[in-house]
Amino acid sequence: MEQENRAEQTLLHIENLTTVIKSRGDRLVPVDGVDIEIPQGKTVGIVGESGCRKSMTAMSIMGLLPSTASIESGKIMLRDLDLTKLSPKELRKITGDKISIIFQEPMTSLNPVIPVGKQVREAILLHENVSKEEAKRRVIDIFRQVGIPEPERRYHAYPHQLSGGLRQRVMIGMAMVCNPDLLIADEPTTALDVTIEAQILHLMRQLRAKKGTSILMITHNLGVVAELCDKVYVMYAGKVIETADVYELFRNPMHPYSRGLLGALPKLDSNQRLDSIEGMVPSLKDMPKGCRFAPRCPRASERCRTEEPPLTAVGDGHQVRCFTPCGKGEE
Repeated sequence: MEQENRAEQTLLHIENLTTVIKSRGDRLVPVDGVDIEIPQGKTVGIVGESGCRKSMTAMSIMGLLPSTASIESGKIMLRDLDLTKLSPKELRKITGDKISIIFQEPMTSLNPVIPVGKQVREAILLHENVSKEEAKRRVIDIFRQVGIPEPERRYHAYPHQLSGGLRQRVMIGMAMVCNPDLLIADEPTTALDVTIEAQILHLMRQLRAKKGTSILMITHNLGVVAELCDKVYVMYAGKVIETADVYELFRNPMHPYSRGLLGALPKLDSNQRLDSIEGMVPSLKDMPKGCRFAPRCPRASERCRTEEPPLTAVGDGHQVRCFTPCGKGEE
């Protein structure tokens, strides 16, 4: 009975996902044994520094990996359908319809020589058997829903004629026009100023509330996570190193890396210097033995440098990959 309830509530279940890149005889592993669960109608965040392989995880879900990369093992279950078992043609029918993605920089995602309205219309015509006139009407309607002023006129605009905020709204409209079950947002506000960022986040909350869409938010911005997400997965060097609901993670981060990310957030009531995490995310060709964060971790022991810690439950829905996790109240 419990498994039935879980199946009803879970939209996407990723189990032990491993993605590899084979190049010049090397076998590199950007996504290494990742488990993620996205409930229906909820927003789940993947957070970490640049280079933590967050976007590669999203590309694995969407089947948009480069030619040198492939999924070596694991499952990506959309309800009862394993996306890793589908052919490219079958996967294209799912992506854009059941799963859509918003990329970080819309200027490089939109075709510069085709009006934006026609690009969104094409998404409808690809997945649904409707006339061009009906598709155009739906595009103008979704432009209106996502807050694009004068949608009839903007339908005929080219990407370079729109501001960054409007281009991002076009991308959200394209992602939402077929009413997907899951929306993947890969750093959707990085290139936008804070005012437009707030508008985009408000828009995504509205779309989730109206349509019941689940959202996978990929970001390095913990402010975005706090505002939008229900549950958070912290990634480091291709592995999930901590997961908890958003309140628990902000109240009681237990992995030293998670604590370092939160310590780098500016605080309104303090003029102290912001904390920083020394060092860099390791490259795929130079992955450390043992815990991947050990070379940067102030708590690392000899065991951390030789053994890889498992992801261990430390509370209700809270897991951490660490031999010496931080305790409550620790600095």
